[in-house]
Amino acid sequence: MREKNKTITSPGPREEQMATQQGNPAQGTTKKHRTFLGYLALMGPAFVVGAWQFGPGNLTTAVQAGSRFDYSLVWVIAVSTLLMIFFTDMSVRLGIVTPTSLITSIKEHLGKWVGVLAGFGVFGITLMFSVGNAVGSGLGLSLVFGGSPVLWTVVCTAAVGFVLAFKNVYGIVEKALLVIVVLMGLAFIASTLVAQPDWYRSMAGMVPTLPPGSEILIVALVGTNFSINAAFYTSYGIKEHRRTRADYRDITLVDTIPGIVAPGIMTALVIMVAAAVLGKTGGEAGTINALASVFAPLAGPIGAKLFALGLSGAAFSSMIANATAGGTMFSDGLGRGAKAGSPTARIITGMILAFGLIITLSFQSSPVALIVIAQSLTVLIAPVLGVLIVIMANRASIMGELRNKWWQNLFAAIGLIAIIASSIRLITTLIG
Repeated sequence: MREKNKTITSPGPREEQMATQQGNPAQGTTKKHRTFLGYLALMGPAFVVGAWQFGPGNLTTAVQAGSRFDYSLVWVIAVSTLLMIFFTDMSVRLGIVTPTSLITSIKEHLGKWVGVLAGFGVFGITLMFSVGNAVGSGLGLSLVFGGSPVLWTVVCTAAVGFVLAFKNVYGIVEKALLVIVVLMGLAFIASTLVAQPDWYRSMAGMVPTLPPGSEILIVALVGTNFSINAAFYTSYGIKEHRRTRADYRDITLVDTIPGIVAPGIMTALVIMVAAAVLGKTGGEAGTINALASVFAPLAGPIGAKLFALGLSGAAFSSMIANATAGGTMFSDGLGRGAKAGSPTARIITGMILAFGLIITLSFQSSPVALIVIAQSLTVLIAPVLGVLIVIMANRASIMGELRNKWWQNLFAAIGLIAIIASSIRLITTLIG
């Protein structure tokens, strides 16, 4: 009889979750012993963020940086990647400890209007990213298969819409993006081996400098590589997988750090490739098309195809992740569900894809300039999201022992200063 009573009063899932959030040693804090496959199973959310971050806008601004300013802006990628790791880590911890989604938690703790504002902010950023994704998808696929970039933009948008129509949207997106990130990495490593950049000068580029005329480009590089909205979305992936405090350290080692460092390395490689190719061939590498074409003197058509393959992967992966994240978080902000497969999220996802396609079809004359401008505008909204992440990660009532430490807040402050300074610089430049 006693045994029966024990069974009846044993904690259920809700009680276990509360115990985990309060740091009960018996629930969720004991380090797990994992197999190799167990570690692989933790990979996903940060790689989705990395695939979103490393899109055509990222590639375009990196090509511009390498072709116009040689190796001197590599430092922007290094600093942005470091700050991105810290903000993604905060989002991971929030995804672990909050009983609801991040925007819903913001509504509960900071006020409903703040959560709605966050949803609108994310939606605005994803609209800007959708332009770069649409433009880049057409350019990349036309370089691989030939034909009109506009036609390929339409085809790629339709293909992404088809993928996102499946029931288990997040699971499909995550697995697809993991594969695409690996393939992109191989393509850009091969491109770097062909281009043979000056490694000494690239290391010198780690020293911060501000070449004349680089201001807007630096803002665009920060907007694409230190992507606050992408970091914000990590908590939703963590929530999808129902990760616990016991998973946190392993998630950091096998997902958060490699998932964010990978696109940072690829972006730095693109800058070095652009600088090296321009120096070796004397060809103009100011656009993605031009950069792919000037590979021909170095490695023939194969070199151009390798780079174009990487661009195509970046376009497709970023388009999928951007639309999924924007639809999910805006739906959450409106109080219509925090799942990628919810009806409202699907409608908003379609709106994001349609916006990118319409803008691309309307402004065909200067696609690269359009990408740079769109990526720059994202930093106008990002500071709001960054402040919200930092505030929530410092709430002891929510975070418990996973609350930000002083050194995490130090890097958070540096990140906020960087993104706010980028926003101010963009505003003053546009006004000027």
